Amino acid sequence: MEPQKPHMQRLNAIRFALADGIYGAGLVALATICSLLGVPGFKSFTDLLAQFYGFYGYSVSGTGAFWGLIGGFVHFGIFAWLYNLLLGRG
Repeated sequence: MEPQKPHMQRLNAIRFALADGIYGAGLVALATICSLLGVPGFKSFTDLLAQFYGFYGYSVSGTGAFWGLIGGFVHFGIFAWLYNLLLGRG
């Protein structure tokens, strides 16, 4: 008897992207708040975020959470789309 392949489920790309966008926004917002409160180690991290995402409007402010949402949505939306694409070829 031939072993069965595991059944792989497709991802809903929009829901996956939205879930990670919310998660990413929460993490960026938490890092931004910690930096504003002066928690050790967060200032250098948010400075790095500002260096990479400053062009898009990120600053150590409430705008940072919005860019966390957008970045997570785009990156993980692409990830889910590629996953589904490769799953169909397997």
